[in-house]
Amino acid sequence: MAVEIKSKRAVVSKAPYELYMLFVDMRNFVHMLPEDKKQGVEADYDSIHATVQGFNIGVKVCDRVPYSKIVYQDDGAPFNFNMTLHFDPASDPYKTDFQICLDADLNFMMKTLLGSKLQEGLDKIVDGLVAMSEGRMPEGVDPSMFQK
Repeated sequence: MAVEIKSKRAVVSKAPYELYMLFVDMRNFVHMLPEDKKQGVEADYDSIHATVQGFNIGVKVCDRVPYSKIVYQDDGAPFNFNMTLHFDPASDPYKTDFQICLDADLNFMMKTLLGSKLQEGLDKIVDGLVAMSEGRMPEGVDPSMFQK
């Protein structure tokens, strides 16, 4: 069953090209992980693969529109999905109107179990980006994980 979930829209205090460049290279995701979570994660420019709780999960970039959109696609995940990140110019040229859209093929049970959690997760990602772009630590993130 096809499910479409859209995150909240929010204005991130980075220009569209800056925010786009953070997400365009899948290797950047590995750099954001705490050291103890990097084991078993492999990434190149176009894809990232990891084993999470015994599941092999992969994501690859299937479309890039410079500074406005990136589309990710499952590449070995428990269900098929596409996730589109939208980087729209805000009224301030140094800010981005940001939103994430997820299209997933979920059976009834997975939709029931995951639907609201996926929505919450997408909204938390957006909130976290806004907080970090404003120099604040996102809610629920332990600042000590960034210290060596």
